[in-house]
Amino acid sequence: MQIAVAATPEVAIPTLELLLKSGHQLSAVITQPDRPAGRGLSLKESAVATWAVQNKIALYKPESQDELAQIAGRFDLIITIGYGMIIRQEILDLPKFGFINLHFSLLPRWRGAAPVQRAIESGDETTGVTVFKLDKGMDTGPIFKQLSVEIGSDATSASLLKDLAVLGAPVVLETISAIVQGNTPKMQETTGSTRAEKLSKDEGRIDWSLPAEVIYRKIRAFFPSPGSWTTFRESVIRIERVSIGPDTAGKPGEIAVVEKTLIVSCGQGSLKVIDVKAAGKSTMAASAWLNGAQPKPGESFK
Repeated sequence: MQIAVAATPEVAIPTLELLLKSGHQLSAVITQPDRPAGRGLSLKESAVATWAVQNKIALYKPESQDELAQIAGRFDLIITIGYGMIIRQEILDLPKFGFINLHFSLLPRWRGAAPVQRAIESGDETTGVTVFKLDKGMDTGPIFKQLSVEIGSDATSASLLKDLAVLGAPVVLETISAIVQGNTPKMQETTGSTRAEKLSKDEGRIDWSLPAEVIYRKIRAFFPSPGSWTTFRESVIRIERVSIGPDTAGKPGEIAVVEKTLIVSCGQGSLKVIDVKAAGKSTMAASAWLNGAQPKPGESFK
């Protein structure tokens, strides 16, 4: 079977590595074109493109769906993992066995662009991976296989994505075997579906009037990108790592220093801030930020 992987982010690499070692014929990698990145906005290739070059796998970077259509028919099966494009149905039909997708949620919960982030933000206790056949809908295709996992109480989007990427790789291989054996996927349930909308920078602003637990989940969900932020003396500061703090009598956002520890009052409870990132600076311990900022009694994050 001639297999291609259409992917862009680093989370696809565990699947690529396992495919390469599995004996299946990984014929090509398809990824997004190089994009401007960094302060100089120089063109940078995707993590998957770098991997393909290093492993001497044929690499394609189609600029449009029409270009993708010219490529897709060359393969028996295409696996997508965060490819970054909604693919037209006529293209999905070109490979002999179509397209399958590795999705980082237990569909139909959290269809869309940010399933891991929304699961953490919402306080889900479990999530998982789903391998399904792509159709014209948004993550609505029939399901081949799923595997669930608990979400750790301190998991961030970065750590959970890394875990799910590793968890999902063998599930993809199991799905390939199922396809070879002629197994067919099962239609998705329609009840219980939720939409995982893409995160925005504006959405990352912290509302300190919310309960501490809600803010704690949001900070973990928005780390590392786009980040959770607030302002202090009209300057933006990112709040990168926190833990649940003690009960306080302060107003929402009010700062207290307790034994050299930064405590911020919330609508209910408080948060102990561990790491922050001030504008133009690298991530630092909150204790180091306190030494420089010297907040006065009664000052607040806004």
